[in-house]
Amino acid sequence: MVLPLLKLGTLLVKTLSKPVASRLKQQAAIHPRFRQLIINMAQFNHQVTTKMQRRIYGHATDVEIRPLNEEKAVQAAVDLIGELFVFSVAGVLLIFEVQRSARSEARKEELRKQELEAVKQKNEDLAKEVELFKQRLQELEQLARGRGLTGILNFGLGNTENGKTGKTA
Repeated sequence: MVLPLLKLGTLLVKTLSKPVASRLKQQAAIHPRFRQLIINMAQFNHQVTTKMQRRIYGHATDVEIRPLNEEKAVQAAVDLIGELFVFSVAGVLLIFEVQRSARSEARKEELRKQELEAVKQKNEDLAKEVELFKQRLQELEQLARGRGLTGILNFGLGNTENGKTGKTA
């Protein structure tokens, strides 16, 4: 389920980046400084990628790399900016998802702590109640012994009246 949504999201971002790229191309045609900036960026990118490819394939890297013509440089720069836009949006979405997940986990952990604290409090309350019942039982036993009701109320180990141990009805 996640993978198709991820692919759909990526496709959406790429689709949205195409108008951004075409707008950049229009701006490059209008503004000479911007045009020169993206041409320089494209030429630098071309130099770096060509050198990396030559190193990977084991070719000499000290040869002169021919620069791209202006139209190819503009197109390469626009494509690069479009890809940077896609990756930056994807990175922001990733950071957002991680933070959302962390907040969700923190909420769940807080709920677990609250539930645990409630169980501990209930346990303590029950322990106090049991202790209170024990005290009341001891008081009743003492009161019953003082009045001689031990045999009647059947407190203790059994009926010890007349030295017999038996059941009383």
